[in-house]
Amino acid sequence: MLLLVLDLLGIAVFAVSGALVAVRQRLDIVGVLVLATVTGLGGGWIRDVLIGDTPPASLEDWRYLLVPLGCGLLTFWFHPTLGRMDRQVNVFDAFGLGLFAVAGALKAAEHGLGPVPAAILGMVTCIGGGLLRDVLSGRVPVVLTSGELYAIPAVAGSAVAAIGFELGVQTALVAVPAAALTTGWRLLAIWRGWTAPVPGVRRT
Repeated sequence: MLLLVLDLLGIAVFAVSGALVAVRQRLDIVGVLVLATVTGLGGGWIRDVLIGDTPPASLEDWRYLLVPLGCGLLTFWFHPTLGRMDRQVNVFDAFGLGLFAVAGALKAAEHGLGPVPAAILGMVTCIGGGLLRDVLSGRVPVVLTSGELYAIPAVAGSAVAAIGFELGVQTALVAVPAAALTTGWRLLAIWRGWTAPVPGVRRT
């Protein structure tokens, strides 16, 4: 039950971020709900399709659809307040990132993938929804252009989880440090202003 609650909380935070993008892009209520749902669940959908676990688990449990739709509606009506809570949303987003990285990597590993592809799918679980959100809203995906340390912490935590699974470590013993690595790294990046390397500008 605890894992379900944490999973739904992560989906909720991602859904709010997607809905806020829709509001700022001046989309209507349908657009807000679509982006909230895609952002919250899209990464898991991509992962499940790639590993052949269809239909995706989030489509078989009504709670996984209710949460992003509810968050989309709340954001639609209360976006001025939520828009001023970027710091709090970012903190919850970091915890959601850690949870999704571990859950995505472990699910991929349980379906027979090795550590490297499992780690990649763990990262996809984290960033896939955001990629779909930005494509649907007509933007170059933020995770690819902003320099934010987002995908790198996600793949690091996913790799720890996948390697731990490969070595036969108990799930609880590998999940906690893997999620802590991703979440901690992301929070430190926000706090200290760390960014991913970008190409230098060559002067001619």
